[in-house]
Amino acid sequence: MGAGPAFITKGSATYTHLLDPRPWYKNTRLIILNFWIAIMLITSCTNGYDGSMMNGLQSLTQWNQAFNYPAGGTLGLLNAIQSIGSLSAYPFAPYMADGMGRRFSIIFGASLMIVAAVIQTASHSIQMFIGARFMIGFGQTFAATAAPLLVTEVAYPSHRGRATSLYNALWYLGSIIAAWTTYGTFTIPTSWSWRIPSALQALTSTIQVLLIWFVPESPRWLVSKGKEERALQVLAYYHADGNAQDPLVEYEFAEIKAAIAFDREVAANVGWLSLIKYPGNRKRLRIIIALAVFSQWSGNGLVSYYLNKVFTAIGITDPETQLLINGVLNTFNLFFAVTAGFCCDRVGRRPLFLASCAGMIVFWAAQTICFAIHQETGSIAAGDAVIAFIFLYFAFYSIAFSPLVVSYTVEILPFALRAKGFIVFNFMISVSLIFNQYVNPIALEALQWKYYLVYLFWLCFECVFCYFFIIETKNHTLEETAVIFDGDTDMAQIHNVAGTHAGLTHCEGEGEGEGEGEIEIQEKKTFESQVEMTD
Repeated sequence: MGAGPAFITKGSATYTHLLDPRPWYKNTRLIILNFWIAIMLITSCTNGYDGSMMNGLQSLTQWNQAFNYPAGGTLGLLNAIQSIGSLSAYPFAPYMADGMGRRFSIIFGASLMIVAAVIQTASHSIQMFIGARFMIGFGQTFAATAAPLLVTEVAYPSHRGRATSLYNALWYLGSIIAAWTTYGTFTIPTSWSWRIPSALQALTSTIQVLLIWFVPESPRWLVSKGKEERALQVLAYYHADGNAQDPLVEYEFAEIKAAIAFDREVAANVGWLSLIKYPGNRKRLRIIIALAVFSQWSGNGLVSYYLNKVFTAIGITDPETQLLINGVLNTFNLFFAVTAGFCCDRVGRRPLFLASCAGMIVFWAAQTICFAIHQETGSIAAGDAVIAFIFLYFAFYSIAFSPLVVSYTVEILPFALRAKGFIVFNFMISVSLIFNQYVNPIALEALQWKYYLVYLFWLCFECVFCYFFIIETKNHTLEETAVIFDGDTDMAQIHNVAGTHAGLTHCEGEGEGEGEGEIEIQEKKTFESQVEMTD
């Protein structure tokens, strides 16, 4: 598996001295850019809304009556069909994102989800409801494939880690909206108690379709399509107040050109087999698959989709109480996920993953013990303690596996493989989800508290894996991250050469500490000649 733990790398990004010293909120262009990034981030809300909505609908008497009290395999299918729809779109989504652009893919996916939400709201049979949820999953794949890629490729360098981390963290925002919506419509005596939450699922997609036209396209995608002038305009406008000769813009543009030129012309690193052909990519693939599975098989799926089943098992059967706890839990989770997302560049990815795993083990074990005591003795106090430990468990889950799994995945992938690698990530999430959504209700009913032991052993494995294989990537550009995974290879050297072409060289100090890692800006050729050197 590996020779030893992947310890944190030392050093800082080579671009830090080139950044605008002003706070982002005093830079009008960055305020605008971050607003457009927020529009892309809400793609994650749709997915979060879906899981929480289905949790809430299961507590609504009106929904159960409308669909003849679905249970067992039927209930599993109602939850899993969205993931099955997602799986069906995976063969097409990366080609649309790479071929037609990140923005087009988001528009296409969001439009499908709007249509699906309308059908879901109008459903008068369980078959119609299932069909609409399949279509939601199908459209979600296109939007969810492109949105985090666009965020990470257009964000200001020092904001990239936090912005991309917020993408998955905002899953909870959608979850909160759904949880409180179903709580609010609980008292409506008609079918509108579940039709209103179904209709609101189209809200985030509608916002995107209306505003995505103003969002800048990825500079990396533009360069890959030979639209270098437009790419330079995007970088200059948003990252340097329109100054195309700003040192930061020169560095970014030259680095992007060098990386894409190498991927296309030297390594031909564009096929699916490239994910396993090169040692660096195999390291990436191992981590990507593991994080995708861990994000769904850490016990969270049991609570996210079948919280009402857990409540019933510990004696909380009142639907209003179930909905209230669901709403509070999702609000609680959002706080921890967003806080961790903002701290990821300061604390680092690796410490957050390790702290998350350790905390989940402790509080999942506590849940298991209290659940067992309640099942064996009927203790009300033990049942209440399960709820408390669910909150503490999710606090630790949310500091890494909510904000970081998407951001870490997209930042460790080189441009040419970013869409394909992210599809592998999403594919593994869907496979894990389908398993969870079918197996969890059946296993929980059959094994009761003993089923929790399965996840406890798995969490221990996750902690060991993260210790040995999660590598720190903070304070590196997307292109510089290649050095960490590819080592002293041609690919790594090509990714670094952009710094030289943009007029940046490293100067090593003579002693430890002072002067070490300093970067000087050398007076070299004009920007035009520098760009030619990367061709």
